[in-house]
Amino acid sequence: MMNNVLNWFTPSYQTWLHRCNPSLKFLILFAIMLFVFFSRALELYIGYIVCLSILLWSSCGFPIRKIALLHIPILFSSLSSGISLTLFGRGNDVLWQWWIIKISSESIHSGILIGTKSLLIGIIGLLLLLTSPPVKLLYSFMQQLRFPAKYAYAFLAGLRLVPFMIEEVQLRRRALRIRRVQRPTGITAVYTTIKLYSIPLIAQAIRRAHRIGIAMVAKQFNQQRTYYYITGFSWHDAAFVIFALACTFVTMLFTAL
Repeated sequence: MMNNVLNWFTPSYQTWLHRCNPSLKFLILFAIMLFVFFSRALELYIGYIVCLSILLWSSCGFPIRKIALLHIPILFSSLSSGISLTLFGRGNDVLWQWWIIKISSESIHSGILIGTKSLLIGIIGLLLLLTSPPVKLLYSFMQQLRFPAKYAYAFLAGLRLVPFMIEEVQLRRRALRIRRVQRPTGITAVYTTIKLYSIPLIAQAIRRAHRIGIAMVAKQFNQQRTYYYITGFSWHDAAFVIFALACTFVTMLFTAL
C-alpha cells in the first residue's frame, strides 16, 4: 500500500526542475511564500499564481490527470477559507445579514484575499513536493545549509518506518479478525478500539526504535560522515533563480498597473 502511494508521487520523467538544488529551491519558494504572506495585494497573488502554475504544469514531470487531482484539496481549502471569511467576517458596509451570517463589502474582499492566498501557498507547497524528493532534499540541507546530520537521518529513518507502521496496523487488524474479536459499538467504541491497537503498536514501535538507535550508534551516525548523495549547483539553479526574479518583476509590474 505504501509503495503504491510512493509510486503515485514518483514523476513520469525528470525535468530541469528536478535537477535544481533542493535547498536553493526551498529557500526561494519559502521567500516567495513569506513575501506573499505579509502582503495584501490581490494582483500580487494572481500574478504569482499564474507564473507558478505555468511552471508547475509544464515542468513537474507528472501527467495532467495527477496534477489536477492534487489540486482538488488545495482548491477545497482555499474555497472553504474564503467562503467562511465572507460569510462570518466583519465589516460596516453590510450587504446581507441573517442570524450569525453577515456579508459585507469588507468581508467579501477579505474572503477573496484569504482564498487566493491559500491557493497560492498550496501551489508553492505542491511545486516543492512534486519536484524535490525527500531524500535529496535532506541531503541538500545537510550539505548546503549545514543541517545537523542526526536530525536529518532521524527524519529519514522515520520516513522509512512508515511502511512498517502501516504493515503493523494491517497485521493487528487481521489478528483481531482471526481471534473473532467483535468490533465495539456504542459510546466506548472509540476508547476500546484505541486500546486494542495502541498498546501493541506502541510496544512494537519502542522495540523497533531501540534496535535502530543501537544500529545508528554502532555505525557512528553521531560522528562526521561522508555522503552517499552529493548535491551541488548547476545551470538549472541559475535558470530557476532567473525565473523567480522574472516572475517577481512581472508580478510587481502587474500590481503597479
